[in-house]
Amino acid sequence: MKFTDEAIIEVHSGKGGDGVVAFRREKFVPRGGPSGGDGGRGGSVLIAADRNINTLLDYRYQRVYKARNGENGQGKDRYGRAGKDIVLRVPVGTVVTDAETGEFVADLATDGQSEIVCRGGTGGLGNIHFKSSTNRTPRQCTPGEPGQSHRLRLELRVLADVGLLGMPNAGKSTFIRTVSAARPKVGDYPFTTLQPHLGFVRIDINKGFVIADIPGLIAGAAEGAGLGHQFLRHLQRTKLLLHLVDIAPVAENASAVSAAKAVIDELRKYDESLFRKTRWLVLNKTDLIAEKEREKVVKQFMKEYRREIGAPQRSFAISALSGEGCSELARAVMDHLSDSVEANSKAATPAVATAEQSDH
Repeated sequence: MKFTDEAIIEVHSGKGGDGVVAFRREKFVPRGGPSGGDGGRGGSVLIAADRNINTLLDYRYQRVYKARNGENGQGKDRYGRAGKDIVLRVPVGTVVTDAETGEFVADLATDGQSEIVCRGGTGGLGNIHFKSSTNRTPRQCTPGEPGQSHRLRLELRVLADVGLLGMPNAGKSTFIRTVSAARPKVGDYPFTTLQPHLGFVRIDINKGFVIADIPGLIAGAAEGAGLGHQFLRHLQRTKLLLHLVDIAPVAENASAVSAAKAVIDELRKYDESLFRKTRWLVLNKTDLIAEKEREKVVKQFMKEYRREIGAPQRSFAISALSGEGCSELARAVMDHLSDSVEANSKAATPAVATAEQSDH
């Protein structure tokens, strides 16, 4: 199935039914009085997260969704039937925004979560609501409220703990195949990864994390070069970024440091908050360097990296193909994620205590 992670749709809720003016006219019921019922509520449009859906492809083919109108009221105190709501099911992790204004609408991050994105109009009032001691034959009623219409942008942002960054052929797909059961396509040509892939890295029986592999970035991605940088949205929910760098580029005059800097520059152009996210440097393909030369090459790279970019938060040297250093990196990631969870829980505890004290 083709992967689609962005779509723009139109949604229209139903109009409320009109209230009516009616009077009782049964035999043997003199002065029957008003009996006009209310109109029914218009149908609403809801968006719900469903873990059984993994792409927004359906919304590329059908772009307009309309809920039914409410029925008009009737005589004999009969109310109109409400319009049926429609529920649009999307993958977990979908973010909904207004396509015209960019205003945030909903973030569907958990399975079963739903939000009303287009509320149906309220039904109008029949003349039974306008009777009084001085107005025994009211001839007033109100029309139903019109429905709402919106153009919405749907963006899928995968749910992962760790995201992989890097140039094409940096070895991201090979790495995720080595540490997890995911099987993305691997090839000796650029852009073998054309869509995000998720893999679960199991450390112990009850420990593990989800890692996301996205298509590679190249210089000029912000201007549309390569596959652009729209796939970076899938890294916005991650807690840690692993920046994989090919330390042994095959092309002559190719600079591993320049390639690393190009990726970081594109990351900053896309989103400053994503640029500031915790990011570790991972030097890959050490197996292509003679064992006696590895330490020298790594030291030289780190010297240039610090001069051009700055000191990384943490750095690792691995070979995704042979698996060398991968298990150590995976355990370090697990420890970092566990420490982050513990730190967040401790930070939340004083706030709860303060709230409890203020109650007393």
